[in-house]
Amino acid sequence: MPELQFRHYDGEGAQTIRATVELIQREAYADAIERGDPFETGDVPMRRFDAYTRRPGYDLVVAFQGDEPLGQAWGWPLDRDTAWWRGLLTDVEPGFTDENGTRTFAFSELMVRKRWSGAGVGHALHDELLKGRPETRATLLVRPENTRAYRAYRRWGWRKAAELRPGVEHAPLMDVLILPLPLHP
Repeated sequence: MPELQFRHYDGEGAQTIRATVELIQREAYADAIERGDPFETGDVPMRRFDAYTRRPGYDLVVAFQGDEPLGQAWGWPLDRDTAWWRGLLTDVEPGFTDENGTRTFAFSELMVRKRWSGAGVGHALHDELLKGRPETRATLLVRPENTRAYRAYRRWGWRKAAELRPGVEHAPLMDVLILPLPLHP
């Protein structure tokens, strides 16, 4: 694995490196963009990014090797009025979707530029973003057909809890995964 330096950004700080975020997104999702996936093409991903950076507690971590960005991950704590659970297609136990701003961290994105894919950068970003989180669990959404990512998340301790179609533009069917926190007690 390359020697990594991590830089954290809150929502306002994330906007100051928007071009870097977009560069990583375009390289990480190059295959999906080439296929014309409407969830990953055009300005759709960056409009989601802009909306996410306005969420309270937003945290972006970017992995660098020197001055070169290799990948990024971001998320935020789910508040009482979160839309995260809208679109659930699976029955879940009572209270599963109850949020208060301190229960669940939404692990929204993990992207690694193609050149460093498979080099451990994604796992390092994952651990860096979740390190020290005060919430009791984390959640993420993953496409069931994204077998490479799905296998990695399973190795890192994530377990399927439900299926969901997010209420955002061009959203595909996703599996909801849950990970107990703290990551490393």
